[in-house]
Formats: sequence, structure tokens, C-alpha cells
Amino acid sequence: MVGAGTDRTKPLFEGGPAIILVRPQLAVNIGMCARAMANFGLSDLRLVSPREGWPRTGARRKGAYAAAAGAVHLLERATVYDSTAAAIADLNHVWATTARERGQFKRVEVPALAMPECAAATLAGERHGILFGPERTGLDNDDIALASAILTFPVNPAYGSLNLAQAVLLCGYEYFKAREGGAQPFERDERSPPAQREMTLSFFEFVEGKLDEAGFFRPESKRPVMQRNLRNMFHRMNLTQQDVRTLWGAIVRLVEGPREKPQTRKRIKQKKPEAAEPGEGG
Repeated sequence: MVGAGTDRTKPLFEGGPAIILVRPQLAVNIGMCARAMANFGLSDLRLVSPREGWPRTGARRKGAYAAAAGAVHLLERATVYDSTAAAIADLNHVWATTARERGQFKRVEVPALAMPECAAATLAGERHGILFGPERTGLDNDDIALASAILTFPVNPAYGSLNLAQAVLLCGYEYFKAREGGAQPFERDERSPPAQREMTLSFFEFVEGKLDEAGFFRPESKRPVMQRNLRNMFHRMNLTQQDVRTLWGAIVRLVEGPREKPQTRKRIKQKKPEAAEPGEGG
């Protein structure tokens, strides 16, 4: 299943820090992590002793692949390790995610500050990785002891537990934003140029004239304030030329009433000549 917004004609971003899931418990969560990675151009998925094994076949595989929503290429390339130490052996720098202070006297950063550093380092050729612990317990202290620094998330302290894929998503977002500059992916198409003041003032005069005929500006002493309020309301909209034409046409129709419906042409049925009775006729 491929979700809305997927465009296979666009270039596929790859690289970034390795995403290392340590003892993940559910195959479906692995699939959702792959989807989050694909969203932000991360392509190195590593699994350390998955509880259910790595589901290459059967129902677990089906669940993981469905949750990946089109990012199955990451699942196909995922590598499996017996230990965290083996999974990070080729890396230069390792971040360990945790929601709790562990007393290990390591540098602690949030993704918004850590991922720009990670992006710059990986683009320069260093190999970084991010450790994510089991869904129920998170990383243990021995795993965190292998890391260079701690990565934590500024969340509600009364409810600091993140879903595994959510944590991957937050890191991926900050990484991709830092790497690509945070530019928005598309801009609004301007279908009509801004209306000139001459056009809007003419529109105001028309509207105010019709409102005056309907007795809107009452009492007379408040007319200037009411006119200013009305004009300011439209000016705040930054009307385009098309906006003005549409509003003008709508008000004309409200004032003049419905257009006359074209008259239905009545079909004139020609009366067929009656057949002559026997004996009649010349």
C-alpha cells in the first residue's frame, strides 16, 4: 500500500544515521519505523535481536510490510544483529534515545539540536547511528553505556513515553530539515494577481451604494465608522482581482435576484390529417 503524497518519479533520498532498533517487540512497529525513515530519507535499518525474529515470511511479515506503507525496500535491506555492540561496530558516533535521566554523565541533547550536528557529520563522511530501545522498557543502561551521547525528547513530563515509530519520526524530521534547509515542499500557486486599489475602491463604492439603498448605514452619524470598518475588513483579506470580480458578481445577483430562466420551448405538435372516410373526397 502506498500512501497519498508518494511520487515515485521524484529522487529517493538515502543515507543519514543508521536507525538501530534494539530488541523490538512487534513486527508491525518495525514496519512503521521503516515508513518514518522513508519519509525523511533514512535508509539504514538495523535490528538487534527482534523478539519475534525477523519476519521474512508468514503473518508477521505481512503485518510489517503493510505497516511500512510502501517503504518495504527498507525492510528488505534491514540487517539483523545478535548484540548492540555488533550493530554499532562500524559507527563513529552513537546517540542513545531515552526518556529518563540515567546518571551516566553523558552529553544530553534534544533532536532539534542534535540532528543538525548529525547531518553535518554524515554529509562530511562520518557514520552516525541512533539507538531506540524496546517498546515496553526502552534501552537498558548497558546499551546506553555504548553510546556517545543521549538523545531525549521535550515532551509532557507526566506522559513521556513515545511510540517507537514516533521517536524515529521526530529524529528523522529534524535530521532531514537540517540537511535540506527546512524549505517547504511546495508553494501556493497564485492564480490571480492582487487587486489594484482602483479596483477595490470601485468595488467598495458599489457595495456601499447598495447597502445605503437598503438602509444599512444607520444612524447616519455612524456612517464613517461603519464604512471604515467595512473597508478594513476587505483590505485585510488581500483581495485578488478574481476575488473582487467574484464578490461583485455575487452581490449583484443578491441585489437583482435570480436570473430569468430561459423559457422552455414548447414543442408544437402538428396535427396529422385525418384519413378520409370511405366515399368522401373528390
